[in-house]
Amino acid sequence: MDSLDKLLAELKAEYEQQKPQQHQLKANLIKPVSKMEEKSNFLIDKLLAEVKADFEQKDTAEKLQKQQEQEQERIKQEQLQAKKLEELKKQAEDWLAKLDRFSSEGLWFEKFAEGYPSKVEAAIEYLQLE
Repeated sequence: MDSLDKLLAELKAEYEQQKPQQHQLKANLIKPVSKMEEKSNFLIDKLLAEVKADFEQKDTAEKLQKQQEQEQERIKQEQLQAKKLEELKKQAEDWLAKLDRFSSEGLWFEKFAEGYPSKVEAAIEYLQLE
């Protein structure tokens, strides 16, 4: 039994010597993996930040483009209204030039126009009502 005890003691001593080496080996392996994970996480975070910045930039550009389109549409509508008003003004002036001031329509219009700043504006309103 002595030799068996001696053999067991040797195996135990050998095992205990290998055990700290294995822990150290595992620790050495874990550290590079951790550093690699940190670097990988940093690169992923950086990439995500770049993607987010790209999306924000595109959103801002799209909003700006939409605002410009709305502004152009507003200007276009104002121009159309101004053109329509100019056409109505010309029609009103032509109508006033042909209007017999002493006819029943002319007399009625004189009364109607009293509430307006000018006869042209009154004529525009009157022609739109017809």
